[in-house]
Amino acid sequence: MARYLLASSPIHGHVAPMTNIAASLVRAGHRVRFMTGVLFRTQVEAVGAQHVALPASVDYDARDLDAAFPGRTERSGLRKLTFDVRYTFTEPMRAQAEAVWALLDAEPVDAVLVDCAFLGVLPMLVDPRPRPAVVCVGITPLTLSSRDTAPFGLGLPPSSSTAGRVRNRLLNLLVRRAVFGSNQRRLDRTLREMGLTDAPVFFLDWPRLADRLLQLTVPRFEYPRSDLPARVRFVGTPPAHSATNATSGEAPLWWDELLAARRSGRPTVHVTQGTVDTSDLTRLIGPTLRALADKDVFVVVTTGGPDPGQIPGGLPANARAATYVPYADLLPHIDVAVTNGGYGGTQLALAHGVPVVVAGDTEDKPEVAGRVAATGVGINLRTGAPTAPALAAAVETVLREPAYRERARALAAEYARHDAEALIHAELADLTRQRSASPLS
Repeated sequence: MARYLLASSPIHGHVAPMTNIAASLVRAGHRVRFMTGVLFRTQVEAVGAQHVALPASVDYDARDLDAAFPGRTERSGLRKLTFDVRYTFTEPMRAQAEAVWALLDAEPVDAVLVDCAFLGVLPMLVDPRPRPAVVCVGITPLTLSSRDTAPFGLGLPPSSSTAGRVRNRLLNLLVRRAVFGSNQRRLDRTLREMGLTDAPVFFLDWPRLADRLLQLTVPRFEYPRSDLPARVRFVGTPPAHSATNATSGEAPLWWDELLAARRSGRPTVHVTQGTVDTSDLTRLIGPTLRALADKDVFVVVTTGGPDPGQIPGGLPANARAATYVPYADLLPHIDVAVTNGGYGGTQLALAHGVPVVVAGDTEDKPEVAGRVAATGVGINLRTGAPTAPALAAAVETVLREPAYRERARALAAEYARHDAEALIHAELADLTRQRSASPLS
């Protein structure tokens, strides 16, 4: 039996994949502690892991970031991105790090696994003292800078041409020194206050210092990089641990209508705004319902938290809604998914061979949308608040042109070749063997 400490930012899209990994480790007989927000205690304990609350000073309710962080509402674009990075990524580092060290002092572990936005292990990676293995879990598109890609967050396509690499180098310098310069200086100042040296890398590149970066995707859904670090492993997407069977007594009341639509050959469209950006359902759910109201399609809405009764304008006759529907049950019946571009949800759709229409402009969503466009598995609308006509045209195009579904199915085949559970377990076992052979690590 090995002992593992998992840690995650208190954001559903971060906690969910880490909980899936925790569940897998528990099933294998390992001892697992999981430090994250208090809102996720029941979810963590349900898989048999021990929940440890984040320090209150760095815990928050990500369902309404505007309320959690006053001043966020007035910002947009890059100003909002840098604000979010400060308050959800760099500023929590010290409190996170001190909590991690306290847990390790109380009970040593074989490895610490954290999501890529949990910066609390950076001080451990900078500190020369012995430490356990540190594993970064890539729950967003790769943040690592590269000569072949534009900086993370800009949503620009990659380019490895001579001109493209010049563009990438200049943009990387701009982002490091101007856009995120204050974040980096604040982080380095915190490290010095902790008695450590400045970070040896740009803060978005911190996974380079980890012993492994387990990226929750497949190579085809990531931009190619000629300078990809050898410690990066593409492991696919871990299966959900707690999906209930939607064909059981817990199915939505309208489930038979969905099945009837499938039997009749009527196209089915799923629309979601994810689980974080749900405070304003007029951004994507509302215009999608208007766009498809007079089309011969069956629309399934999942709100990700809010009561479906809050959907603006109500539901048209061809639409049904629920707070959640397990994707393992829903996606086999879907022809097109309209999404705001959450990394996990988008990939789950693609792993089922479902092409997507993406409309997202916050957090990592422009990067997800860019990868959708680059792989040809859907359409990137390049906005988080698309118009109904734009949505109608995009859905019609994806339904009409078989190439989107063919490419999505090809990508699904690649996901099927990656057994995430087995790959993650193998990497952890390999790390444990290496660390055991190097007692001074």
